[in-house]
Amino acid sequence: MLAYTIRRILMLIPVLIGMSLITFSIIHLIPGNPAQTILGEQATPQAIAQLEEQLGINEPYLVQYFDYIGGLLQGDLGQSLRTNADISNEIWPFLAATIELTIFAMVFAVIVGVNAGIISAWKQNSLFDYGAMLVALIGVSMPIFWLGLMQQWIFAQELGWLPAFGRGNPRDPVETTTHFYLLDTLLSGRMDQFWTSFRHLILPGVALGTIPMAIIARMTRSSMLEVLRSDYIRTVEAKGIPKLSVVYRHGFKNAVIPVLTIVGLQTGTLLGGAILTETIFSWPGVGRYVFDGIGNRDYPVIQSGILIIATMFVFINLIVDLLYSYIDPRIKY
Repeated sequence: MLAYTIRRILMLIPVLIGMSLITFSIIHLIPGNPAQTILGEQATPQAIAQLEEQLGINEPYLVQYFDYIGGLLQGDLGQSLRTNADISNEIWPFLAATIELTIFAMVFAVIVGVNAGIISAWKQNSLFDYGAMLVALIGVSMPIFWLGLMQQWIFAQELGWLPAFGRGNPRDPVETTTHFYLLDTLLSGRMDQFWTSFRHLILPGVALGTIPMAIIARMTRSSMLEVLRSDYIRTVEAKGIPKLSVVYRHGFKNAVIPVLTIVGLQTGTLLGGAILTETIFSWPGVGRYVFDGIGNRDYPVIQSGILIIATMFVFINLIVDLLYSYIDPRIKY
């Protein structure tokens, strides 16, 4: 297991290099000139050329790429062409917001999706089974922007239960050290601010987690049906063990591998694909940060945002692979 782990980590090196090369190349194919965007349409060619030299974007492609890689190896993501701020510091609050939103969405998706799938398999062809799979089908098919707008209309405007926009920043942001508002407010004992932040998280989290929830429910049901028809399940039932224990303790343990794969893939997808949700709910996440960078032709911002999300996606898949053998000892590497 240790040898496999080391081998997989070493395999990440060419993957990360390839991602950086592809990202760097694609970004530089975007039409437009960052210097022109910064200075405006009335800028003179001399001013544009001077700013290009200052920013280093007039250097040859390979020179820019190796400068970029050299900075990454030193933990330097570069500076924003728009604000001249250090991206390593500037992007962190946005990334923390997206991570917090993704974790909430996946916790919701896993809890609801797994239990709905298990009960549907257990009560196959029942009213609950038909209803749960219908909801899952609707969840997969429903556009997330429409769901978000409907949530805002019903729960924020009509009922007034939850806030429609924003993240619920603490009143005293000096104490917010990690930018994970739920964690910061909980550790500091500010329960009023904790519940404020939590209420702001519910609507975007549920909207973002609906599609993964539906996929997880369908995958769990399919995997559980196959396991519950196995001979060893019949043997366990013949011993008089309660049905609930048979389903959750003996059945789900052997059906969890496909579900775990889906959870890992969906987590990585949500990290990089939450831009619609962040836009609808005015959530200050990394998706909006990168989107604004695209509009401003801010190459370092775009490159850094995409590379960070891609790197997190790769490491999530690595963790999922390592969990396989822990959950199912029959898997050998």
